[in-house]
Amino acid sequence: METMRERFIETTSQLLDEDQRLAVVLADISAASFHAAAERHPDRLINVGIREQLLIGAAAGLAFTGLRPIAHTFASFLVERPFEQVKLDLGHQGVGAVLVSAAGSYDWPAGGRTHMAPGDVALLDTLPDWTVHVPGHPDEAEQLLRHAAADGDRKVYVRLSDHANEHATRIEPGRFTVVRRGSRGTVLAVGPMLDAVLAATGNLDVTVLYAATVRPFDGAALRAATEGNADVVLVEPYLAGTSANEAHEALADRPHRLLSLGVPRGEHRQYGSVPEHLAAYGLDAPGLRDRIGTFLQ
Repeated sequence: METMRERFIETTSQLLDEDQRLAVVLADISAASFHAAAERHPDRLINVGIREQLLIGAAAGLAFTGLRPIAHTFASFLVERPFEQVKLDLGHQGVGAVLVSAAGSYDWPAGGRTHMAPGDVALLDTLPDWTVHVPGHPDEAEQLLRHAAADGDRKVYVRLSDHANEHATRIEPGRFTVVRRGSRGTVLAVGPMLDAVLAATGNLDVTVLYAATVRPFDGAALRAATEGNADVVLVEPYLAGTSANEAHEALADRPHRLLSLGVPRGEHRQYGSVPEHLAAYGLDAPGLRDRIGTFLQ
């Protein structure tokens, strides 16, 4: 199956042809794949080299000229390394951009800890007014990317991963999707965690919600799903508990229980493979089945 990153490159190249307001800023990552687009639009496709702080600064500068910049590199180099520029050049100066990451939490384990970013969404949560999309399939990535590119001057983060669901889900940006209805609790699966959640809960009488947009958090959908039973399980492909406060706020006036599942805070120094990471964190179907079943009992 085509990866989300491949779909991003294809879609963004098309968007550059369609919308004269768009510009793309790269930091070497994926630059070779944008070669044809760069030849067509040398004034709106800029590669700053391995200078991630400049990547964000250049995107902010382009935004000041009235362009809609799309900045792209690995998540750890897009959010964590240039975080001061994300905070100041974009946030404090009040300009928008679309940040599109690759490599997710642990897509390239052989790259080591420098290329892992399970804390990226939690870090952006310290800043105001960010929209965060976490697609679970290349089709969703294209839909959300096109939505973000046309989303005025907002600050948008699109988090791409090689880890994906087998099939796309029909989504509406900013809204959770009801995939399955049940009466014994609600499991909220974020992005690429949906397939494992469905496999883990196949014999459980639970509602399964799907989130491809996590900020803003669709509290109304969570409230509607928990009428009658406010046991909630969050399954996120990044730092465990990232959306816990959002869920608690949505259910603040209602007694509820919450289990947050995701990548743990502890350091994992055996890099392994993506399936081995999922198993180690209890995020594969057997691990989720055990923890969700125990919680709902």
